[in-house]
Amino acid sequence: MQFPRPISVSTLRLGFSFVLLTALCGCTANWYKTRADKQVYRILQKVEKDIFGEATEFSIDTPYKNRKAKEFSSEEILEERSKSEKLLLPIDKALDTAIKFSREYQSEKEQLYLTALNLTGERHSFRPQFFANSRTTATRLSDGERRGAVSNDIGVSQALLTGADIGIGIANDLLRYYTGDPRKSAASVLSVNLLQPLLRGAGWKIAGERLKQSHRDVFYAVRDYAHFQNTFSTEIVILYFELLQSKDTIYNEYNNYESRKWNVEYLRARSVDRASPEEVSDAEQDELQARNRYINAIARFRSSLDRFKVTLGLPQTTDLRLVDDEMTKLRSTGILPVRLTGAEGFQIALKHRLPLMNEIDQFEDRQRQVALAADRLKADLNIISDATVSSDDDQPTHYEEFDFDQVRANVGVQLNLPLDRLRERNDYRATLVNFESAIRSLGRTFDNLRNTIDQGVRELEQFRQNYEIQQGAVDLAENRVAGNRLRLQAGTVIFRRLSESQDALISAQNAATAALVDYLSARLNLLVELGILDTEEDGYWLDAHPSKVDLTRFGSADVPASAVDPTAESEVVPPNQLFPE
Repeated sequence: MQFPRPISVSTLRLGFSFVLLTALCGCTANWYKTRADKQVYRILQKVEKDIFGEATEFSIDTPYKNRKAKEFSSEEILEERSKSEKLLLPIDKALDTAIKFSREYQSEKEQLYLTALNLTGERHSFRPQFFANSRTTATRLSDGERRGAVSNDIGVSQALLTGADIGIGIANDLLRYYTGDPRKSAASVLSVNLLQPLLRGAGWKIAGERLKQSHRDVFYAVRDYAHFQNTFSTEIVILYFELLQSKDTIYNEYNNYESRKWNVEYLRARSVDRASPEEVSDAEQDELQARNRYINAIARFRSSLDRFKVTLGLPQTTDLRLVDDEMTKLRSTGILPVRLTGAEGFQIALKHRLPLMNEIDQFEDRQRQVALAADRLKADLNIISDATVSSDDDQPTHYEEFDFDQVRANVGVQLNLPLDRLRERNDYRATLVNFESAIRSLGRTFDNLRNTIDQGVRELEQFRQNYEIQQGAVDLAENRVAGNRLRLQAGTVIFRRLSESQDALISAQNAATAALVDYLSARLNLLVELGILDTEEDGYWLDAHPSKVDLTRFGSADVPASAVDPTAESEVVPPNQLFPE
């Protein structure tokens, strides 16, 4: 950590000039906003480059950035959220739309901005603080005498990372009597003061703690934001495919409804000679249930689509259309294997998971808090000094006429014994308790991470096998439906067999699509948890290797062959191997 340079004469003159210019010209609110943005964006770019080796463009500007707050009205916002628009949205455009309009995404950007903005304030605390004050008064005394007074103060102070405070100031007082004996008096004083702690509050580790913590907070916020971007992108992709899954369910339920209608029509036509009234009644009941399932599937899809609009930040009045080809591409891609064990995944996460890095660094913050709390138990021992010099009585406003041979200076030591440190004692003890809690918390973080990764690996294998099973179930159910329909027409099978095979078909079709989407979700979420998902690649969700780490070099004997080769047959493990004695 660098120490701020002490105040120089040139700095003092520059500061005085700046104060005077500001007083004369003033600064607009937009000027302050622009200056804040410039400083914050510079900080974020530097920190991002320090963490990731490169920096991207960042801005929290919205379409409303150039408008004043008083120009907005609730009616305008309502009108904006009531726009009706037909929007065909492929999955890549959905991601772009979410980044542009999502309220959650904008809030995360603003939180990152505010964290960096706080750092600019902490940095400013260790820079020269200029001040300029002027006070004019007019007084009328009881005897009728009138007088006026003008007092001016201008100067600069600075806090140093040693814990010291240093200040330089010039005070000018002018008193004039307007009645009675007209006379005036004036005086100007140049003063310098210094306070340097030697015990409590001394040293850059103590005095600069808030600055250091603010800087570390920006590092944490940049990591959290990068992790959020990956998580958010994955969430949009998964929601999109879940909507396509719901659409697929609608088509399946409709086809099932049409099939049940055919059953009713066929059995009614055959009721005069072959079909019994009970079979016709059962077919009619199945038709009603199929119609009900179809209607419910539509309602669920529309509700999910409305929630998706909210996530994207689109008005609810938007007529949003999805692209079904994305599901076709997913089916064509099929199961993309991940060659990884839970133990290997945990080792990867230790190096790449950004939230974990934050928690480890924040544990170090708790360690520093113990030393800071202990410092506050010390006595106050400060070196204090000051020096003043007055101007010539004849030319009190000519600051270059100070007679420095007449300097009055003081230096001393200020001691405040720690006789009452009850609050500080309690704070110190509480800090120790909190630190031990942090030890347990970090241990739990490691345990939870192992559990999350192990569960993610298990879910991949579970959903892969589910998809494999349901694909086989679909083929079997389709053959059963076709065979039973022919046998029903031939009069060699009862209607209930056909109905049962149709039930099995619709269940297998919906389950197969669900298993495929579940596998995609589990795969992407696992890579996000590991901290290695590369969302910068186009169509990363269907990429065989969307990882920043080459996973092909992982995978031990513990990885089932079927998890690496989708064509390999999955083994069924008997219970005695799952639970050995």
